[in-house]
Amino acid sequence: MHDVTVRHHGPFGPVTAVDRVSLEVPDGTTVGLVGESGSGKSSLARAVVGLADSCSGQITVGGRQFRGRGVPDRRRLGQQVQLVFQDPDTALDPRMTIRQTLAEAAGAFVRLDRRTREQRISALLERVGLDAPCADRFPQQLSGGQRQRVAVARALAVDPAVLIADEITSALDVSIRAAILTMLRDLQRRMGFAMVFISHDLAAVRSVSDVIAVMYLGRIVEVAPTEDLLRSPQHPYTRTLLDSVPNLRGGWRSTAEPLLAGEVPDPAAPPSGCRFHPRCPVGPNRRPERDICITQDPQYEAVGRPHQAACHFPPTADDCPPHARNVDPDANGDRAPRIPRELPS
Repeated sequence: MHDVTVRHHGPFGPVTAVDRVSLEVPDGTTVGLVGESGSGKSSLARAVVGLADSCSGQITVGGRQFRGRGVPDRRRLGQQVQLVFQDPDTALDPRMTIRQTLAEAAGAFVRLDRRTREQRISALLERVGLDAPCADRFPQQLSGGQRQRVAVARALAVDPAVLIADEITSALDVSIRAAILTMLRDLQRRMGFAMVFISHDLAAVRSVSDVIAVMYLGRIVEVAPTEDLLRSPQHPYTRTLLDSVPNLRGGWRSTAEPLLAGEVPDPAAPPSGCRFHPRCPVGPNRRPERDICITQDPQYEAVGRPHQAACHFPPTADDCPPHARNVDPDANGDRAPRIPRELPS
């Protein structure tokens, strides 16, 4: 995707939920998308699958560009990109059996005879680890984890090139969450699709992602390979996210000072210059000499910085304490995040 912008109609006028976001997701890889609620993650996901009407920019899948907002473009895009929603209870029709749901998805773009359709349904259920009898049940007869597996199966029914998983493990128990993540990794290895994994759970993001992109107020402020970003974050907002991870060894926090000052700015009237500067722990509120943060947008030169960080002053150990409450020295003495690489099963 390139220069994707999404605008919503708010009560007092248009609101830019996603502002000129560019992101590449190579085949067979996973990009984790993290950020606070309201940062624009879900709006970006909806734009990629063609559900955001007021959207500009380019979305390219497999060398084909999808620019228009008309039905033909949206239909062609649906064959290439599928979205798995956060809540399967509202995503699945309670009046349809699982068989009917999967049959409808499998035949959305190609006409299938009855035998081929049944074979397709059986294969989809097997892929996501569900038994054949589940096909004749209604969603309310399944557990939350099983319903989410059905939602994944429905998304995979058209063999998409890109799968977007929007907070799909947030409502699940830890053990079920781990099983779903393992299933996604296995499916990706077998089918080769690219995946955008959206989550607040940094442990889940770390366990599945090759690259992590951090969003704040409609923009990507940092993007890097997963371990590089976790070990050496180049944006103060990323450091704050890492610092907020609970830690059983040393407690959650080592200071009573708030991690972030103030509230999230109104996206209808974002701050001038750097959008993060009113809350930044190393910005002009604490270092008045850094007034450039108020007047100049660091996004324009981000490509030339490490991790493409949208920050005039990438934080150092002297600027703000590293996320020490969430790191441990590894065998080589490097600082590694205490965020687990794998969730307990």
